[in-house]
Amino acid sequence: MVKIFIDGSSGTTGLQIHERLNRRDDIQILKISEEQRKDNNARKKFFNDADIVFLCLPDAAAAEAVELLENPDTVIIDTSTAHRVSDGWAYGFPELKGQREIIKNSKRIANPGCHASGFIALVAPLVENKILSPDSKLSCFSITGYSGGGKKMIAEYENSERDILLDAPRQYAVSQNHKHLPEMKKFCGLNYAPVFCPIVADYYSGMEVTVPLHRSELNKNPEDIREIYKSYYQGGVIHFSDENENFLPANVLSGRDNMEIKISGNDERILLTARYDNLGKGASGAAVQNMNLVMGIDEFKGLNF
Repeated sequence: MVKIFIDGSSGTTGLQIHERLNRRDDIQILKISEEQRKDNNARKKFFNDADIVFLCLPDAAAAEAVELLENPDTVIIDTSTAHRVSDGWAYGFPELKGQREIIKNSKRIANPGCHASGFIALVAPLVENKILSPDSKLSCFSITGYSGGGKKMIAEYENSERDILLDAPRQYAVSQNHKHLPEMKKFCGLNYAPVFCPIVADYYSGMEVTVPLHRSELNKNPEDIREIYKSYYQGGVIHFSDENENFLPANVLSGRDNMEIKISGNDERILLTARYDNLGKGASGAAVQNMNLVMGIDEFKGLNF
């Protein structure tokens, strides 16, 4: 039986991972007491006893936590931003070409960012297939439920006496220094980071990432994008939808671990859209998918579709 330790199990991502794993009979979750949770000696023992460790910590704490590991056989899956573009860490997005095998054979896996997951799913195949140039200067609009902000933000939104300004969508990271930008640029093969407009809104979970394009930015026709998506994403967590919709609710896949991508618009102005749960394929679902790959089992086991 595979032994799992979740460091930071009381946070939103850790709780969601625990929820997915608690239903399974092929793993043993190592549980640390509340008193030991911040005791590095106790944590170190759990780290080195486990087969797989999930880091569900702030960036600085995740970087420090890696130093506790001495067992060369233990796999770390880090859900923070700390190691996503670091050498020696596999990027945990198996849908990218060749990435699935890299993840399977890695001891250090960095889980993708929630916003980054949708952008990469939309853009990487188009750069790879030369529909978009690496020199493309893109923009990206992304809306997420408030659970993406963690326990503090959840408490703010669910407070009966909350600020009235929380009733409206709020754009953030307006300085264009969002922490997901480096991975968005790197794993799409782009020379420029996109102009990125993330927004948090008054609903619990669900995410919608949109990349708008002018026809003049493409090296092929819009129809070629459809064919590439259909070919690139077959039978996995990510699927292409050709369904016509006038409204695209961002919470349509709330509570699920898959992702839907689609292309809308017309021959001149095009919208590429990815919809998924920021806690699912955007966080905990992706982490469990990566764990399954490391274990050498069905990568979809325990996921919600």
